Amino acid sequence: MPKEGLRYAAKVDLTKDAGKEPFLHNRWHPDIPFCGTIKNNETVKIECVDWTGGQIGNNDSADDVRDVDLTRVHYLTGPFEIETAEPGDVLVVDIQDVQPLQDSPWGFTGVFAKENGGGFLDEIYPKPAKAIWDFEGINCSSRHIPGVRFAGLIHPGILGCAPSPEVLKTWNDREGQLIKECSHMGRDVALPPNPQSVHVGSGGDDIKEKVGKEGARTIPGRPEHGGNCDIKNLSRGSKVYLPVHVKGAKFSVGDLHFSQGDGEISFCGAIEMAGCITIKFSVMKDGMKHLAMKSPIYIPGPVEPQFGPGRYIYFEGFSVDEHGKQHYLDTTVAYRQTSLRVIEYLRRYGYDDYQIYLLLSCAPVQGHVAGIVDIPNSCTTMGLPIDIFDFDIRPEAPTGKRDLGSCAFASS
Repeated sequence: MPKEGLRYAAKVDLTKDAGKEPFLHNRWHPDIPFCGTIKNNETVKIECVDWTGGQIGNNDSADDVRDVDLTRVHYLTGPFEIETAEPGDVLVVDIQDVQPLQDSPWGFTGVFAKENGGGFLDEIYPKPAKAIWDFEGINCSSRHIPGVRFAGLIHPGILGCAPSPEVLKTWNDREGQLIKECSHMGRDVALPPNPQSVHVGSGGDDIKEKVGKEGARTIPGRPEHGGNCDIKNLSRGSKVYLPVHVKGAKFSVGDLHFSQGDGEISFCGAIEMAGCITIKFSVMKDGMKHLAMKSPIYIPGPVEPQFGPGRYIYFEGFSVDEHGKQHYLDTTVAYRQTSLRVIEYLRRYGYDDYQIYLLLSCAPVQGHVAGIVDIPNSCTTMGLPIDIFDFDIRPEAPTGKRDLGSCAFASS
């Protein structure tokens, strides 16, 4: 047995401004200084703020979601120096535990306004909305979406190592080209470097200025390092294999989720929380060559909510949009249609569409690609667990409108 408790590599104070904490940052850049050192094969605890840095409150208004400053997110804890890690190695991240902070037993799910972040269905649901979730041991429930209760599959939305200068240039060039090519679309397709609200931990003004000009935004995941992949199965017992591009790895983690559905469709769609993650770090020397690695890989842990194969209702969607237009093997269109089929189904019980949108973003729904070869249609499915509801939603069961309250909306 261990002779003493695990070391905290970083602890957060939720009463302080996340944008001033020396062990947090909100851009990817190789020059952001280390906030601490972790030994090879050491297990540590790392505390994280919620991804907005405390901008969202436990209340019954979505004004905070409407007004969220997206230049301030994500606040990540790190970067940590992992001893012996060198470019070309692989950092093995063994996730041993993830828990909410003891003095913050709640989380939130949001729908961003279309003009400020948006989401997967923002053409149909453009208004900001919010649900607050209370944690009850392994389970959660919400006053804003009555009639559901489920166990959380708690996981980090973001983990990754810093890019090298060469990798960072690749990101900025690649995403900058996309922005130019899609300027006619009238919406953000990628976010370029932005000096507004940039935070570089303990870095000085010179580093802050440089990162403001060059630093990659944390919103997307990227093939060279992972980052914001929002994979719900990276829970306790999982192992993640991350490419290392700089000496010491410069590992960071954040955006902890109590639960999430596949796709996290409302964008702020998991149950976002402040929490603590326990990780064992080990370095696989020359691992990128050994694994022929171009992107991270992971092995999921044994922990998952137990819904039997007969306890889901699956809904299908195809590459024909809500206007009847045919698309060619467009899996995004198909999954959007899959989501709408579930909303239409659950609407019959008395839920508002925004309540369902929020629920499908954060409940443990199973999203799958069923077919991508049968031209012209891709087919996707979403499995809705029957047992998260306290009433019978099977197709054979009688329906009827219930009083199921309302999620939080913004003031007019």
